[in-house]
Amino acid sequence: MLKDLCLLNGTSGREDAVRNYIIEKIKDKCEYSVDALGSVIAFKKGKKAPDKKVLVAAHTDEVGFIITDITDDGYLRFAPVGGIDAAVVLGRRVDINGIKGVVGAKAVHLLSDDEKKNEPAFDKLAIDIGAADKAEAEKAVSLGDCAYFASDYCEFGDGFIKSKALDDRIGCMLMIELINSDLEYDTYFCFNVQEEVGLRGSGCSAYAVKPDVAVILESTTAADIDGVTGGDKCCVLGKGPVVSFMDGRTIYDKQIFDLAFEVAKENNIKIQTKTKIAGGNDAGAIQKSGAGCRVAAVSLPCRYIHSGSSVVKIGDIEETRRFLPLFLSKLYD
Repeated sequence: MLKDLCLLNGTSGREDAVRNYIIEKIKDKCEYSVDALGSVIAFKKGKKAPDKKVLVAAHTDEVGFIITDITDDGYLRFAPVGGIDAAVVLGRRVDINGIKGVVGAKAVHLLSDDEKKNEPAFDKLAIDIGAADKAEAEKAVSLGDCAYFASDYCEFGDGFIKSKALDDRIGCMLMIELINSDLEYDTYFCFNVQEEVGLRGSGCSAYAVKPDVAVILESTTAADIDGVTGGDKCCVLGKGPVVSFMDGRTIYDKQIFDLAFEVAKENNIKIQTKTKIAGGNDAGAIQKSGAGCRVAAVSLPCRYIHSGSSVVKIGDIEETRRFLPLFLSKLYD
């Protein structure tokens, strides 16, 4: 299922294919609706009605690109949708409406000394789809079309997965699995749109659900790579799910944060926290929606996030699968 989800294209505001896939997977297991922005709001009946309304959330969109101009020579100018470093884009294959292209820029042999010292910028990049001129390019691509990393899904090394869109199709997969399981308590699930461009969908869906407690399933930045030491690693692949105490958008509920580590310790489940205050996720909008909501974030550590070659570890997914039902069961009373 994770491979299927990751290989679907769905950047912010264009999540239709991902939403349709999710609905096919959950439609016979729960009640659901689609709101005006396109988020899927699902309600799964459990064995008991809890005292608190608990929401589990993940986002369906991925980072990508939007076409802003077509040059006379038939090249496509574009802008990022979501936070993407231009350095991870140069030379990459992309897909636009099934049309293959390559992100190109001036060759290194032609760069000035000053240009060689600077990172590439999006306004200096263009997508080459092999068009002879503007008229030919316009037959295949229109302004406002989205482009995506053309990335294979593969397993490699000692239990690693490489793909685009692991942020946050992992969260979507885990939620589908929960909906298809036998839950102890009634639970709401929101598959939110437009997280990568400002947490837009989650604010609306949380306003509709009005949860008391929300758990956001995500992927988060791991920098456990060569040359990075100590807290600068942020989190580490192979050490289990990441439960955050704070990030760039949210200060998380301390009692729930502590509870997560208690549950993991009692059940011999690997768990870790982030060692840098960085990034953000839908908790930032859900926490402030309506009368307010207590929030927790449970994330998969992910190397090279927001690129076409994000990497996670299968063991961390398995630990998170073990952890979630046990953790959620403590939040309903």
